[in-house]
Amino acid sequence: MERTITQRELRNDNAKIIRALEGGASFIVTRNGVPVGRLTPVARRTFVPATELMASAAHLPALNFNKFRIDIDAHFDQDPAPRV
Repeated sequence: MERTITQRELRNDNAKIIRALEGGASFIVTRNGVPVGRLTPVARRTFVPATELMASAAHLPALNFNKFRIDIDAHFDQDPAPRV
């Protein structure tokens, strides 16, 4: 929910407001009772760049696809043929 704050509140309590933004709060800023702007937190990224993903997986052992497929087939009985 957005909270309405005055221009004066923004000026005097900016550190408190920034902490609230970091916590996910949103604000409507007013001047002389008229809304003039909206403060909202920056959205967290929804993806990881490929380079970062590759770097985080660099320490993992190499995957043997044939062995992986055999393991999967041993545990799951699925026919890969398309269904009509």
